[in-house]
Amino acid sequence: MRSHYSSEVNETLVGQIVEICGWVHRRRDHGGVIFLDIRDRTGLVQLVYEPENQEVFKLADHVRHEYVIKAKGLVKMRPEGQENSNLTSGKIEIIGQDLILINQAKTIPFQLDEHQHVGEDVRLKYRYIDLRRPEIQNRLMQRARISQFVRRYLDEHGFLDIETPFLTKATPEGARDYLVPSRNHHGKFYALPQSPQLFKQLLMISGFDRYYQIVKCFRDEDLRADRQPEFTQIDIEASFIDEERLMSIMEKMIHALFKQVANVDFPQSLPVITYAEAMGKYGSDKPDLRIPLYFVDVKSIMKNEDFKVFSIPANDDKSRVIAMRLPDGNALLTRKMLDDYANFVGIYGAKGLAYIKVNDKSQGREGLQSPIVKNLSEAALSQVLEITGANDGDIIFFGAGKVNVVNDSMGALRVKIGEDLKLYTKAWAPLWVIDFPMFEEADGRYYALHHPFTAPKVDSVDALKAYPENALSRAYDMVINGYEVGGGSIRIHDQKMQQMVFGLLGITEEEAKEKFSFLLDALQYGAPVHGGIAFGLDRLTMLITHTTNIRDVIAFPKTQTASCLMTEAPAEVSSAQLKELAIQTVLGNKA
Repeated sequence: MRSHYSSEVNETLVGQIVEICGWVHRRRDHGGVIFLDIRDRTGLVQLVYEPENQEVFKLADHVRHEYVIKAKGLVKMRPEGQENSNLTSGKIEIIGQDLILINQAKTIPFQLDEHQHVGEDVRLKYRYIDLRRPEIQNRLMQRARISQFVRRYLDEHGFLDIETPFLTKATPEGARDYLVPSRNHHGKFYALPQSPQLFKQLLMISGFDRYYQIVKCFRDEDLRADRQPEFTQIDIEASFIDEERLMSIMEKMIHALFKQVANVDFPQSLPVITYAEAMGKYGSDKPDLRIPLYFVDVKSIMKNEDFKVFSIPANDDKSRVIAMRLPDGNALLTRKMLDDYANFVGIYGAKGLAYIKVNDKSQGREGLQSPIVKNLSEAALSQVLEITGANDGDIIFFGAGKVNVVNDSMGALRVKIGEDLKLYTKAWAPLWVIDFPMFEEADGRYYALHHPFTAPKVDSVDALKAYPENALSRAYDMVINGYEVGGGSIRIHDQKMQQMVFGLLGITEEEAKEKFSFLLDALQYGAPVHGGIAFGLDRLTMLITHTTNIRDVIAFPKTQTASCLMTEAPAEVSSAQLKELAIQTVLGNKA
């Protein structure tokens, strides 16, 4: 129906007849001449209808916002001074010769250029209208370019695109499964995959030594701005490879991706830090290195102080005491901001936020301002000033308590201060985080920090069994600007090691056999060394398109309650359907 998209109509077509299709973005009537801005997914172009052609002019006078039309006309240069530099078609206009009204439109529930004043619930209910916004369309087109580039790169590097099942078996991978009842096997359920993890490992055992898939995954977990119940992974696995080689291939892919799609130059080789360093300096295993703030351990300084808020955690192996210096903090922060930050860290379990204002450090205690100064010895204050590198005008924040509380609260505070004060020293800060612990301990048992198929760094089953609490894993995460965009590991390829890890995680032999017998059996038939990684396509797109909400880069996202306002899913089903599945629902009492 069309000869050109809007963005293709430019000064090279002056004097030619073109046909375009799209939506009426704006309509203006200037002194008997009607101007229509026509929108398609590539942009806008201006149509001009003059009264000489009365039949067509009458139809142009009838159209309104969001009517769908096809137009034919002559391309002309715009009169001097009327160019629009914001449009690729801004130097020309189309003199309308014909007009076909394809469809009318009701008044839309919100104007496309006023979406920021409309609640997200309304925009998601009418998502097909929201998707007409050029901002959203550009993000989705960018997402398509990212997928296209990744496929091309992986194809060129010998990876095969292989599909894995969506209907599979429930396995413990850290989040709840979405279950699908079987009509043919009453009382039994499929699970939607949290990832293709086990299938891609089986592909390695099958001899397909390089695999990838851009695949939907499903996790029934609590949602945040950067999470969805269904999300898309760039899933990758390779055999006869170690972490250094795989990380090198992947960072080259990400380097080339950002260069081509976003014109951003990442380093050829990304910085690498250990998990221990990340947690020690930033309180996070996905640190945002654009923010020039970091923790300093002051635990040893506080051990013999009378101030129990610091001395008790300083003498507890499961606690930490840290200081974080904010240069020029006195000038940057108001008292209200300090009070707000105290409330903020409380969200993460901190009981308060101690700080010291350094007014004049040459005066010792007298040059410091804080309610806690009187509780600390001269020696401790002097050492804190020295170890943090504090100067006049700085503020020193303190975190003291259980390790996880200090890390969570002060790590979040570090990021919030960086955001509030725009402290970023660069636009992009990609890095690798390595040497994760194999396990984390809670409630008297071990949990896999990544997943139970991650290989440990120890050489033998006996070594892992002897000191599981000290074992590091062969895992690696790629982090960009404080977001984990990819996580992977070298996998366990030895059956005895896999059984040992299951045992340490409290998975009994019977449970392991029930849930993972196919994997344990396969490991006996010649499993190669293998490893892989999965990148979050949604999260990569979110970063590249400069938004902080993952719903902005998904065509039809769910809300934070995992519902679709447009289709009203999830929904009840008929009693006949439930009977066919041999399912009876039990509704809980409403609070």
